[in-house]
Amino acid sequence: MKSIEELEAKLAEPSEALIRDIAAIEGDILLLGVGGKMGPSLAKLLMNAIKQAGASNRVIGASRFSEKGLREQLEAEGIETIACDLLNEEQLQSLPDAPNVIYMAGNKFGTTGNESFTWAMNAYLPGRVAEKYRNSRIVVFSSGNVYPFTPVGSGGADETTPPSPVGEYGQSCLGRERVFEHFSKVHSTKMLIYRLNYAIDLRYGVLLEIAKSVQGGKPIDLTMGHANIIWQGDANEIAIRSLLVCEAPARFLNVTGPETMSIRWAAEKFGERLGIEPVFTGTESDNALLNNSTKCHQLFGYPRVSLLQMIDWVAEWVEVGGATLNKPTHFQERKGKF
Repeated sequence: MKSIEELEAKLAEPSEALIRDIAAIEGDILLLGVGGKMGPSLAKLLMNAIKQAGASNRVIGASRFSEKGLREQLEAEGIETIACDLLNEEQLQSLPDAPNVIYMAGNKFGTTGNESFTWAMNAYLPGRVAEKYRNSRIVVFSSGNVYPFTPVGSGGADETTPPSPVGEYGQSCLGRERVFEHFSKVHSTKMLIYRLNYAIDLRYGVLLEIAKSVQGGKPIDLTMGHANIIWQGDANEIAIRSLLVCEAPARFLNVTGPETMSIRWAAEKFGERLGIEPVFTGTESDNALLNNSTKCHQLFGYPRVSLLQMIDWVAEWVEVGGATLNKPTHFQERKGKF
């Protein structure tokens, strides 16, 4: 892949499993926060799966739509759009009812110095949405940041690991989960809390940041020496298919790739592909923010895109000077400040 068009097409390519599952999802699907990093590609993937399944579900995307041209782009794919500030109660209540909701709204970067807005988005808004959509199935995007750091050799935190988030962003994510969980119990709303660690495409993500550092001869900090990643197309598929496994009380699911990836190893792989010796600083800590996704793989199978395939694609993207979003992950952060 060497162009945004090729990348967008790949991200929107549904698997046979997704097409099969779409046929079992009854009714309209509302995407709240569709304007974020993952929302547009998820919406297009969903629309393609519906078309290929011969289904008739409406897809409705709500967002502020601050990115110029995004709303028109989605509508051209057959996705209905609604410009909406979800924190505005009147606008929230005016949204249509839908039996299926994927909740992607939230705030991470810029939390430090604007903590109150992050808490409003991540912990107050969920209660308003949970009340309005009490009769829907809801997949709630969350984060592996709710977990404590775990030993590198442990396999990572699984869904039974007690949350212990580092920093206000992670704490607010736990707040989001607890509020949705509360209303799931109160109203018997079927939900799935989707704890994601580091989705990537070629324009952003952990691998792009490592590859760009290798290419630019910049030192790569190894203090957070390990991470989990998953191709955004696979992460989006899992989010959509999760509508079929929502439960009341809310179910929790870790979503990421199967590997505990060494940052050093990944940098060396990029070094081989780019013909540049990586530069390192620091030493690997014996723990990291790691997410054990074995339950996810049991439910939905392993991701279609392998780690080495992602490395190959990102290396090629960097070599040709592919476009980037300038949205760093801050995966190296060990004090929870975003």
